[in-house]
Amino acid sequence: MATITRFAPSPTGYLHIGHAYSALFTAALGDEFILRIEDIDQTRARPEFYDAIYEDLKWLGLTWAEPVLKQSENMPAYQAALDQLSAMGVLYPCDCTRKDVNESADAPHGPEGKLYTGHCRHKTLADMAEGQNYALRLNIDKALDYIQTPLTFHDRTAGKIEVDPHLLGDVVLARKETPTSYHLSVCVDDHAQGINLVTRGDDLLYACHIHRVIQALLKLDEPEYHHHKLLYDHEGKRFAKRNHSVTLRDIRAKGFSVNDVKDMIDKGDYLTRLGAVGL
Repeated sequence: MATITRFAPSPTGYLHIGHAYSALFTAALGDEFILRIEDIDQTRARPEFYDAIYEDLKWLGLTWAEPVLKQSENMPAYQAALDQLSAMGVLYPCDCTRKDVNESADAPHGPEGKLYTGHCRHKTLADMAEGQNYALRLNIDKALDYIQTPLTFHDRTAGKIEVDPHLLGDVVLARKETPTSYHLSVCVDDHAQGINLVTRGDDLLYACHIHRVIQALLKLDEPEYHHHKLLYDHEGKRFAKRNHSVTLRDIRAKGFSVNDVKDMIDKGDYLTRLGAVGL
């Protein structure tokens, strides 16, 4: 069976060397490489960043099938998944703010911050006032009534891992202003696009626990996973847009070639070589 992989950047900034590592890593493992644009957050997406993604990936020598799936254009698929989960009775509306959750004294900590304590589990959509902001959360306890446990997933580095369904608590699957979440949309899209090997940074290994729950609830295909290392800057922070990391556009402008980028990633001396030219 052919191995189908995907690289799924968000058009919220220019790609950096960490993206280059991830894209090249992903492409090398697949027989078919798919590009997907994860742009559900339209408040931060910019037209110039879409164009830059295509330009940077082509500069790296990568090719992909057209058309490229943009999540902002795939909302009906996510709504269908939400409708299915709603019919199962595993969703509930929550009008607690992020501040409410963060200030909850009895909330345990999870990989994404404080876990939600289920304050709104008893609520229904009828309890939400017109125009009120709310999120749709997954009632993980009700969800487990539909799933044969234990669930597992296989990562090529970490091996077979048993799923902890409560690791993220009652996760948000949609918000009124953003009608899907990362956790829901990636599961729906990976299934629809036939992705059978999901590659991403090892900081997202934890996400597999809730993704396997969603896949089981919606009867979606279970992919294999391969979580790779991250690249870090001089301060020990992972390369990320919010850290204003050196972009591939910066690197090109300083005269580096694609082979230079591949070589510095392979040897791990990218900080020294980029620093030598003031990046």
